Amino acid sequence: MQRLWLIFAQTVTVALAVLFVVSTLKPEWLPLRSGVVALQEVASSADDGKVAPLGSYREAARAALPSVVHIYTTQEIKQPRHPLFDDPIFRHFFGDRPEGQTQRNSGLGSGVIVSPNGYILTNYHVIESADDIQVSLNDSKTYKAKVIGSDPESDLAILQIKADKLPAITFGQTDNLRVGDVVLAIGNPFGVGQTVTMGIVSALGRSHLGINTFENFIQTDAAINPGNSGGALVDSEGHLVGINTAIYSRSGGSLGIGFAIPVSSARSIMEQIIRTGSVTRGWVGVEAQEITPELAESFGLPGTEGSLIAGVVRGSPADSAGIRPGDVLLSVNGKPVKDPQVMLDLIAALAPNEHAAFRLRRDKGIVELQVKIGKRPAMRAERE
Repeated sequence: MQRLWLIFAQTVTVALAVLFVVSTLKPEWLPLRSGVVALQEVASSADDGKVAPLGSYREAARAALPSVVHIYTTQEIKQPRHPLFDDPIFRHFFGDRPEGQTQRNSGLGSGVIVSPNGYILTNYHVIESADDIQVSLNDSKTYKAKVIGSDPESDLAILQIKADKLPAITFGQTDNLRVGDVVLAIGNPFGVGQTVTMGIVSALGRSHLGINTFENFIQTDAAINPGNSGGALVDSEGHLVGINTAIYSRSGGSLGIGFAIPVSSARSIMEQIIRTGSVTRGWVGVEAQEITPELAESFGLPGTEGSLIAGVVRGSPADSAGIRPGDVLLSVNGKPVKDPQVMLDLIAALAPNEHAAFRLRRDKGIVELQVKIGKRPAMRAERE
């Protein structure tokens, strides 16, 4: 028995010695160490950008960043001449003075490449009244841009630069977007350079904000600051879901309430502008008013649903169809009208010369009218 124990002890000692030598000189020969080396290689490849760590949005940013551009604008503004220079006595002693001097104002914003052949989608207020527009790509190449068309009522504009094979962004599906989804805002805040911020979708369908005539915003808490306007709001896969447009702020900085135009609306407007140079919307020529509980009681209405017709433009489609001030519009082509904003959106979506069924409450009865839709007059160039 003693001999067996001696043999066992010697065998264990030799095995441990061999294991020590192999683990020191040739660790890859050991199965356990091979697994550790493999894990180290995976970690190394993740550091190299080949495999993203759990919870990282680097792939989404990598996909979208090349498609977001910086926009620099300049505008020449003529300063008014001082009134004293128009006084004959002053001119007698001091002579004529030149007309008011001019100075150049500069602005900055962002844009999104939507086509490989140079079309760029941005906000109208980014390029409004600009005399010169320069676009800087992600690779620092700079091009002079021209305005293809704009739509002040939705605050969108299309630019084009003379370049091809550009990295156009992939459009996402805003119908699939839900509150709580992760989104990334990409732009050029304060001119510091391309920046990515992360947040979630805080709300959908925001309107009645007084920012644009037509409003249907995505609200997000991703940090958006001056210079982000016109930049991309992308989902967790790097697909475009919105165009960053405005922030709610009392200080000029981000307070976690930003608004973006859904890509579904932006794409429709973009396609119209590229095709025709402008956006065509329906119009009937009425002035609408929200129905408050006090107005509902005054007019003897059963509730506040609908849009009160406060005025009718003479000779307009509404006038020709027989709509009168005091009518309450209840539906357009069977779609309920909840308030004046919904009425505006429903009518704007109709094509000019198309006939639409208007259901109205007049006095205590219901009136059905067929209205031939007109073309909405173009908004003046200056931003309201």
